[in-house]
Amino acid sequence: MYRITNFFYLYILAIKKPFSTVPNETVVKENEQKSLPEFENFRHVYQDFLPSPIVKFRNPIREKLERRDMIRRRSAINIPEFYVGTIMAVTSSNEHASEKLTKFVGICIWKYFQGLRSKFILRNIVENTGVEVLYSLYSPLIQKIEVLKLEKRLDEELFYLRDAPNEYSEIPFDFQPVYRDETLPVPINTTKVKINPRPWLQRYERMNLKGVELPELPEKFYIRAKEVAEPWKEYDLMDEYRKTTPEEEQKDIFLEVCESLKTLSSKQKIEKRKKTVKTQSKSTKQLF
Repeated sequence: MYRITNFFYLYILAIKKPFSTVPNETVVKENEQKSLPEFENFRHVYQDFLPSPIVKFRNPIREKLERRDMIRRRSAINIPEFYVGTIMAVTSSNEHASEKLTKFVGICIWKYFQGLRSKFILRNIVENTGVEVLYSLYSPLIQKIEVLKLEKRLDEELFYLRDAPNEYSEIPFDFQPVYRDETLPVPINTTKVKINPRPWLQRYERMNLKGVELPELPEKFYIRAKEVAEPWKEYDLMDEYRKTTPEEEQKDIFLEVCESLKTLSSKQKIEKRKKTVKTQSKSTKQLF
């Protein structure tokens, strides 16, 4: 028995690789190449794949299963790139409608991207009344998401459109898509929204907004805004770290879903080109 155990011990030592503290240069280069995704803008385009930065809400198994479901849903429906300020059209199922479908056109005023719980709000003016619709990005009721005009705004939220004239939110339901060069960066709309006189739904003078023109206010409002301001938060690195997912973890997540997203994007580009060719051929036939 002693001989057998001793033989197995020597066999394990023979097949075991020698330990070295100096890393191999080729291995380091391969790891660096693997750690970088093919698309540099993944963290901006696919923000919904990033988990919650709050530790108590984290669960790696649940997050991995969610990412699989998200890729399956993206294979069934095209979820385009969009930002706050983008003009969009969403077609969803509605059992009470005559055609069982409802299409709503509006401007994206808010988005919350976090896994299967990702949401966004579209706003438009219907019969001189502000109408907002909250959509779940991965809801099975959504049949189609169209980006009519891709652009950004100066602020991350556009809730102040509720206290602005209707002209800043009104978008025609027959709005035609605006095509752009995909190689160029996303344009930023620098429009300054003029807010109506008080009362408001929020204290906009305290929110450090960039895309707003506020009416004249009494001096006491600005004094109070300075008293409650927190200018140090702009330089608080720990606060920023708690609100974001670490870069190393982002790379691991995008490496996991990179190939599937790449194949989906290539298929969607081919389908988009086919549709544009069909529309161009129809327009030429109508001319002749």
